[in-house]
Amino acid sequence: MSEVVTYNREGSVGVITVSYPPVNALSHEVRSGLVAALEQGQKDSDAQVLLLVCEGRTFIAGADIREFGKPMQEPGLAAVVNQYESSDKPIVAAIHGTALGGGLETALGCDYRVALSSARVGLPEVKLGLLPGAGGTQRLPRLTGSKKALEMITTGEFVSADDALAAGIIDSVDQGGDIRAIGLAFADRVAKEQRGPRRVRDLDDRIAAEKGSQIFDEFRAALKKKSPNLFAPFKCVDAVEAATQLPFEQGLKRERELFSECMDSPQRAGLVHAFFAEREASKVPGLSRETPVRDVSSVGIIGAGTMGGGIAMNFANAGIAVFLLEQKQEALDKGLAVIRRNYESTAKKGRISQDDVEERMALIRPTLSYDDFADVDLVIEAVFEDMGVKKQIFGQLDAVCKPGAILASNTSTLDIDEIASATKRPEDVVGMHFFSPANVMKLLENVRGSKTSDEVKATVMSLAKRIGKVGVMVGNCYGFVGNRMLHRRGAEATALVNEGATPQQVDKVLTGLGFPMGQFAMSDLAGIDVGYRIRQERRKAGESIPPNWMDKLAEEGRLGQKTQAGVYKYEEGSRKPVPDPAVDAMIEEFRQEQGIAPRSISDDEILERCMYVMINEGAKILEEGIANRALDIDVVWIYGYGFPSYRGGPMFWADQVGLDKILTSIRNFQATVGGDQWQPSALLERLVKEGKSFASLNRT
Repeated sequence: MSEVVTYNREGSVGVITVSYPPVNALSHEVRSGLVAALEQGQKDSDAQVLLLVCEGRTFIAGADIREFGKPMQEPGLAAVVNQYESSDKPIVAAIHGTALGGGLETALGCDYRVALSSARVGLPEVKLGLLPGAGGTQRLPRLTGSKKALEMITTGEFVSADDALAAGIIDSVDQGGDIRAIGLAFADRVAKEQRGPRRVRDLDDRIAAEKGSQIFDEFRAALKKKSPNLFAPFKCVDAVEAATQLPFEQGLKRERELFSECMDSPQRAGLVHAFFAEREASKVPGLSRETPVRDVSSVGIIGAGTMGGGIAMNFANAGIAVFLLEQKQEALDKGLAVIRRNYESTAKKGRISQDDVEERMALIRPTLSYDDFADVDLVIEAVFEDMGVKKQIFGQLDAVCKPGAILASNTSTLDIDEIASATKRPEDVVGMHFFSPANVMKLLENVRGSKTSDEVKATVMSLAKRIGKVGVMVGNCYGFVGNRMLHRRGAEATALVNEGATPQQVDKVLTGLGFPMGQFAMSDLAGIDVGYRIRQERRKAGESIPPNWMDKLAEEGRLGQKTQAGVYKYEEGSRKPVPDPAVDAMIEEFRQEQGIAPRSISDDEILERCMYVMINEGAKILEEGIANRALDIDVVWIYGYGFPSYRGGPMFWADQVGLDKILTSIRNFQATVGGDQWQPSALLERLVKEGKSFASLNRT
């Protein structure tokens, strides 16, 4: 028998124990061990009931990621689950931690399920472009009904033990204690009450009542609105519907057919890459895992506006005390009111309690004085993009903050080294670039300066995880990784409009690729004034940036959604962008001023120019060492800019398109459009010459 799965008997209960740290994943060894232990339990004449339990911090938490991409070794999980379900002795699964994916499918193959109240269960396969392939789509609706099963399977979200009990997934929930003892006690009751097997496959009452139901058409219609470009969620609906229409064995067969279709979808490859890229991004090349991490138990934040308030919420959510500083009481009061309003809205949706609202608000302490930063462990400056203002602030922080305090800027474009030059401790200065809205967006682009210490780097990367962010370490340059590429795309999108496209045509091409919004709708959301200030700052620094019609929007007070007018106009209370003839007239006037004769521009040209200019810039970022790996760029764009995760990120997407094709187009645009943005990256040229991909740069 496998060493990671053991069998022993306690009284009349045969106990099958999985011990495969850290998360008891379903490796080949575990699957084989589960079969061997089951066979031993079946042969043990003194065992009336079998108990499946796991050691460590969790029940079976899913597939073994070390086996991803490798041929499946027998026994497959579906066969293991079927053997457990076919046992002539009842089996109890005792769940603690998480039972996810194949872990929950294994539990569904058992007759009874008990759990600690802290446990969570779910079938998250859809997040990897798949569907549950070991009977999950056929068994779960037999317990919960199709609606709840569809909600869980098409979103991949986890549910609590209490919710799982209410849904019929779990039979008993215990508030605390030892999961093994809880499982044994339940199994003893099953034995004493002489309960026989209760196979989920035989529970047809709920799905029989749903045959021919409108539930499935309603779910498909909702998915077409919410996730029109995704493949796997629709296949999940097909699989659950099969459970209501076909006998169980035929339903399993249909599930496997649909699973194979998902496996063959390009989206699966993109989602799997995104999954692993996120994990790898947390490991910074050249930064030892043994690097000490500083304690951060209190934080100071400068600026109570949209960004500062959102950043403060992240720390309060994690139980970390925050001093929130503004220059004037009025601005401070306004910022705190917005924070409270955000929390109250979350409470109304049932995501947090009213007590949570008050606890978090109590952690955010308003102040008008830098003196309150004397003992904080970290300060984050979140004021507008003006180098002079930022250097003045950092000079004050240097004088006030204790030795060892980390001084961070939320700048989205400016030079971290120049900011650090205003202090006598550049080794403690770092960029922590949050994305708006900061309390929602998951990316945290941590920017290392030339003198930032390894200890500070390790601390901000660790802190990202602590506050629920996806941290990526990047180098220092204009715009870092994300905005440097975005500004190239923005300039190209604006140029396309100058030449004859419309803003809505450009945006439609980008949303067609899978972005949640296009370039110009995004500008309206962020605020037209943000880009305008950045361009002005660059002009002050001596860069040659010609005026454009976007500047005119800012100068006329059309700042985007916040003024209900930007590139688009917005109805009161609506975020839906509406084309505005006034902007069309402004663009036409600009063309005339510049002597531009507009031409018809194809969607293909828009896609190539907007995307390939990003790819070329991404390659230059890799050349310069600003990003350590192509996957770091992918993670930045997926979590910070809404790049469709099923396409894997811009650099992964480029590999799928073909680097040779992209380079050919870049050279063509260099000849026809011109500009340094179309100077081909030397790295891109080398990769094409050597027949390599951006993925080859991820092997560090």
